[in-house]
Amino acid sequence: MLSGKGGINSKDRDKEKNALNAKKNQLSDAARREAATAKRMAELMRQFGTILRQITQHKWAWPFMKPVDVEGLNLHDYYDVIKKPMDLGTIRNRMEAKDGTGYRHVQEICDDVRLVFSNAMTYNHEGTDVHLMAKTLSEKFEDKWKTSLEPKVIEEDAKRRQEEKEVHMRDLETIQLAEEAALEKHANDLNNQLDELYSQLEVLRQEVAPQCRMMTTEEKRQLGQSLSHLSPEDLSKAIQLIAQKNPDFKASGEEVEVDIDAQDASTLWRLQHFVRAVMVSQNKSIGSRTFGGNVKRVGSVSDVVGKPRKRGRKTSP
Repeated sequence: MLSGKGGINSKDRDKEKNALNAKKNQLSDAARREAATAKRMAELMRQFGTILRQITQHKWAWPFMKPVDVEGLNLHDYYDVIKKPMDLGTIRNRMEAKDGTGYRHVQEICDDVRLVFSNAMTYNHEGTDVHLMAKTLSEKFEDKWKTSLEPKVIEEDAKRRQEEKEVHMRDLETIQLAEEAALEKHANDLNNQLDELYSQLEVLRQEVAPQCRMMTTEEKRQLGQSLSHLSPEDLSKAIQLIAQKNPDFKASGEEVEVDIDAQDASTLWRLQHFVRAVMVSQNKSIGSRTFGGNVKRVGSVSDVVGKPRKRGRKTSP
């Protein structure tokens, strides 16, 4: 909608403003949400660190505190059996890392601790000391994890999924607002272009109108007769042509009186062009019906104009 040539109304401006505000709010909300999520995750990792210290302080934890000394123990097949080595010392160092290589989620730490004991029980057969030690520590870890931390992790993951769902919905709303604002702007641009075209056409009309030749009295008379023979439908169209240049002209009732002398030259010539177009169309229609056999054909030209008029017998006085 326009509020004057080249303008945009307040409703359109509000839509653009709302779209921009929604985008700003979205970015601000995302920053706050990420900060809150990081804070909650840091607290979960702190609590996990407590569990890890309890495990590493166990008397049987020492074999798992450092990477396995494959060469020193001559474990030539170790890497054939264990595809991803892991130890508690490496886990602790990664938890304390500040260079961006640290864990991002507490579940990642849990998986690595499980991997430590799983590797030990996989490589060392059941009944060996290392297998028994790994199994014992694994059971203690799982008990502490499931009772004190896993429920909180599940709750946190559910909360994050809900937040992501809400973010997705807000993103859709923001996209919709942006699309509506873009469509409104496009419509406004088109309206502005149309207004400009209409202005140019009006200027052209004003320039052309004075150049129109004035109709002669005979031409006006013939035009008036032609208008009187128009069908109601064509006459209505002719009246519309008059009304375009003369807004005060109103037709009422079944009969319409058109003052030919009251119309300007451009209107009269437009009426004449219209009447001629109607007559051409009617002539074509009549011709098609005639040659189509729908009209009875006259026998010969002489039937119409060839026979002389009979003269009365001349009597002598």
